[in-house]
Amino acid sequence: VGYSRLMGADEAGTLAALKAHRANLIDPKAAQYGGRTIKLMGDGILMEFPSVVDAVGFAVDVQQAMQMRNGGVPEDRHIRYRVGINIGDVIVEDDDIYGDGVNVAARLESLADAGGICIGRNVRDQIRDKLDLNLEDLGEVEVKNIARPVRAFRILMDDKADALSTPVLRASAQSMRTSRKGIAVVMAAMLLVVGGAVFWWQRWSPVVEPARIEAMALPLPDKPSIAVLPFDNLSQDASQEYFADGMTEDLITDLSKISGLFVIARNSSFFFKGKQVKIRQVAEELGVRYVLEGSVRRAGDKVRINAQLIDATTGGHLWAERYDGTSADVFALQDKVTKNIVNALAVQLTPKEVRKVAAAGTSDTAAYDAYLQGLSYYNRRTPTDNAIAKTHFESAIQLDSDYSAAYTALAKVYVRAILGMEDYSEKLNIHWFTGTSRTWKYLQNSRLRPDKDYFIVRSRLALKRQQPRLAIAEVKRALEFDPNDAEAMEVMAEAQIYAGQPKEGIEFAQRAMRQNPAQPGHPFYLIGLAEFSLGNTEAAVRSLERALKHSPDELIYYGALAAAYGELGQTTKAKGAYKDFLPRQDDLWILHEAVSQYPFSHADVLRRFANGLKRAGAPVQSGEYLSLSADNRLSGPEIKSLLFGTRIEGKIFWARATAGLGSSTDAGWQQHRTAEGKVKHFGFPIQPGVERGDSGLGRIEEDALCEIWPELAKDLEICVAVFRVTDRIARIKWGDYVMVTDSGPHPFSPAN
Repeated sequence: VGYSRLMGADEAGTLAALKAHRANLIDPKAAQYGGRTIKLMGDGILMEFPSVVDAVGFAVDVQQAMQMRNGGVPEDRHIRYRVGINIGDVIVEDDDIYGDGVNVAARLESLADAGGICIGRNVRDQIRDKLDLNLEDLGEVEVKNIARPVRAFRILMDDKADALSTPVLRASAQSMRTSRKGIAVVMAAMLLVVGGAVFWWQRWSPVVEPARIEAMALPLPDKPSIAVLPFDNLSQDASQEYFADGMTEDLITDLSKISGLFVIARNSSFFFKGKQVKIRQVAEELGVRYVLEGSVRRAGDKVRINAQLIDATTGGHLWAERYDGTSADVFALQDKVTKNIVNALAVQLTPKEVRKVAAAGTSDTAAYDAYLQGLSYYNRRTPTDNAIAKTHFESAIQLDSDYSAAYTALAKVYVRAILGMEDYSEKLNIHWFTGTSRTWKYLQNSRLRPDKDYFIVRSRLALKRQQPRLAIAEVKRALEFDPNDAEAMEVMAEAQIYAGQPKEGIEFAQRAMRQNPAQPGHPFYLIGLAEFSLGNTEAAVRSLERALKHSPDELIYYGALAAAYGELGQTTKAKGAYKDFLPRQDDLWILHEAVSQYPFSHADVLRRFANGLKRAGAPVQSGEYLSLSADNRLSGPEIKSLLFGTRIEGKIFWARATAGLGSSTDAGWQQHRTAEGKVKHFGFPIQPGVERGDSGLGRIEEDALCEIWPELAKDLEICVAVFRVTDRIARIKWGDYVMVTDSGPHPFSPAN
């Protein structure tokens, strides 16, 4: 138990102690009981005995002796073993044995206490009339890779165990051997696994064959690489699945914060959920050296976590442990698992990483439980489940009003409704316009303790406001929080592509694909956008087609493919892709609304993309395309000269998209702004959450207008870009300038 910790503290002393225990205790006792050592593995042993009583007698004797041996040793230097005993058929090959008989013994070993013994029902049946021991019934236990539940019992190391002397045990064992003769050896070989690491059986069981580096789908990273498989839910209640998944996701998140590790993204790890896969397969498909697997058992207030870390390239176990506690201990249990993994991989954490990994989002376990339930629904990625997730996140906040992660999660729920996902807003029973203001309010509640998701959401909103450079700055902070986060890498790639840095965008898209190899659809889409931006349209088509092969339901991919087909003159394909892009829209959906989904900042790329969509069938109405590129974006001094100390009047460009909000779209909107930046808004709410008559305060930050609207959220500052309208017909129809807020472009002109 605690092998890695002991080795880390004193490797030489630990090895010497283990050898001494084997030489002076385990091997002599095995000889007394007729046991045979099949294989040594680090600090674990696989053994075979001629009878049930022999095996149990050996185990009780050894555990009693180890208690005495640890008596004069400091607590942190104690060496303790777990024992699992099973009767079962085995396959004999040379000097080795394996099969389900071994596998079940190993699973029983994982259920034993430190210094304890766990046996199967068949073992209990054989010894209950022969050995006077107290047993605790653990019930039917679902164990990994075993088709049927295993009935398990724990031998209590109490006074009865102490009263069994070695001569008595040996005499009983001899009687058992005489009566059964050779049958127990051939038909019911006894298997014993002893050890501090759980599931060592996998080193000699065919379930964990070493992965072949040459067979890996991806090259191994230049730092320790790990995939965390979804923990099995061993609770009697199947509805506790969300708890096991949440524990797994939190472990992935904590490990991802460590820059010295390469951690496979959650989506790729959960690709294997519910599948009977070998560690070798996982390692080879994901291109990692280490795999963590485990289980969670929750019964009432009690929680048990089993975990093991496997070096897939050797099949060996670096570390394994079992943790018992209550729901109130769940954060400490997670922290122990993370620290043991880090220690086993010999990764050095920076002081900042130590603080990030140790940080707990809440001390309220009920709030945490509600949050995990919300995550389980959010990750299903359907409009209905997204709405259910909202209710659980709201419950988490009701239980802990300072729960920052829950506020950010709610912001993510609403972001789905505002980024062109109509089904999501319908299920939330809100207009996407309203969803925008709620997103900002929830972000404001989590700003004091932000996490990587906080900055990812802010980055996505900056892109929607056509501010790719601000989006880059925001997502850069997300990657500082979590350097392994594949979603942050994808957002960075997208921001760089739209900012006019397509080569850098390709690099981040490839990094995201490596981090999340089971879901390459979005990275292929981003690479397609980058290739289009570089003028490599045929390469763009190839990447976009690959993206749709992996993610055929992502409508935004079809729009980019339609533009690429259009530029290549493949009109039939272009029109087909455009119809898939807008399956529920009519011809009133103008070209600008299509192009605005892809905010390229370079004028030439934007022009090519718009022309491609025209050829694909995007409706073109005179004056209804606003080219918003870096070339016609106003600088900070230009914005100040134009807006401060003046009054502006605007029109509603999004009349159709904002219909039903209760405001007249014909009346337009106005803003009065003093030279000091105090502003008052009238008319249509161009900034979601800012109503008629609201007042704010603005300033210039580089080339953006940044404003605080207290009615929306206290101290919340949102920065917007301002563009000059260059098309003559558009200027006549709409105005001289465009302010792009979270709700889209809003044309205006200085008032007369």
